Amino acid sequence: MKTFFTLLSLLFLHSLSSQTKFEEDRQAIKAMCGCYEVQFNFSETFQHTKDSLYTPSPNKISGGLEWVQLVEDKPEKIAMQHLLIVGLKEQQQIVKHWRQDWLYQNQDIFVYDGDNHWEYVELPYDEVIGQWTQKVYQVDDSPRYEGSASWAHVDGKHYWEDTAPAPLPRREFSIRDDYNVTLRTNRHELTDFGWVHDQDNKKILKTEEGNEVVLAEEKGYNTYTKVDDNKCKAAQDWWSKHNDYWAGVREEWQSIFDNKEDIFMEKSIDDKPLFMHMFELQDQAYDDQKIKKQIKTFLK
Repeated sequence: MKTFFTLLSLLFLHSLSSQTKFEEDRQAIKAMCGCYEVQFNFSETFQHTKDSLYTPSPNKISGGLEWVQLVEDKPEKIAMQHLLIVGLKEQQQIVKHWRQDWLYQNQDIFVYDGDNHWEYVELPYDEVIGQWTQKVYQVDDSPRYEGSASWAHVDGKHYWEDTAPAPLPRREFSIRDDYNVTLRTNRHELTDFGWVHDQDNKKILKTEEGNEVVLAEEKGYNTYTKVDDNKCKAAQDWWSKHNDYWAGVREEWQSIFDNKEDIFMEKSIDDKPLFMHMFELQDQAYDDQKIKKQIKTFLK
């Protein structure tokens, strides 16, 4: 009998510990919301190609204000939209930036395979127990990269880290055509000033036969310093105005993801990538059929 009650006590403590960890994970994710002064820093570190004509990308340093809007808050799903604020206070402009969704013990991911192709993969349940999938979307809410890992809360540190293949970032695809996959190691860590998005990236040329050649490595270090939310009021007002439109865009993409099939996309139509078409629609009268039609024209 004593052994039985000891076992019950151990199971209860394990359940309590797991629940506490789950809530701690959720708090860490939601702590990334709010208004931040951001600085983006990227620099190539190691060169692996033996091509003597290879030219490293220039260092990229930029920044501004960024509002991270909580879009969805469910026990096992948290969605956040990043909105970048650029320009002087009197002439501020809002740029819809990336979006990150966090799903608990999620099994469905889309793995980037190069050349605008995302492969659907179902992860085994026993591999995702206790983990959170971070799904990162492009500025038009099309897929970008996804990965699953556990949040760590140890020695006063709170962080999540995973490695996943991704398309070229926008700062690169307009100036580089010698590689087609970025293998990103992403680390999101809370700090006393806000949070950090720490990256160690590999620039990879993936051939049609599936061979991979690493050309170079890149360090990214993006800092988010918390400031008063009122500094991001312009972004909050912009989101209130455009929220319904982008909710419709997310809904259409979700219907595509729910098919659990590989996704192949056109790079551009009429010499314009998808995000330019979607940004044009956002200021027109809301029409879900136009949204569906525009997205489907980019699907092969």
